[in-house]
Amino acid sequence: MASLFFRLVSYRYGRVAMIITTNKSIRDWTEPLTGDEVLATAILDRLLHRAHVLNIKGRSYRLRDLEEALKG
Repeated sequence: MASLFFRLVSYRYGRVAMIITTNKSIRDWTEPLTGDEVLATAILDRLLHRAHVLNIKGRSYRLRDLEEALKG
């Protein structure tokens, strides 16, 4: 799976814009990429080059809506 994601990122790199959302910090990307630190580094190198990273902190809207639905 990680190698397919790398191929996708490599193919699109420099050609088109990509938007990726995740609840993992950048330093935690090795874990979902099957523990392959070299592959994770290569993917992040391509994704973060000329990137705009937005770090949004706060409660999840989905969880907040679920809590409100359970209360009411």
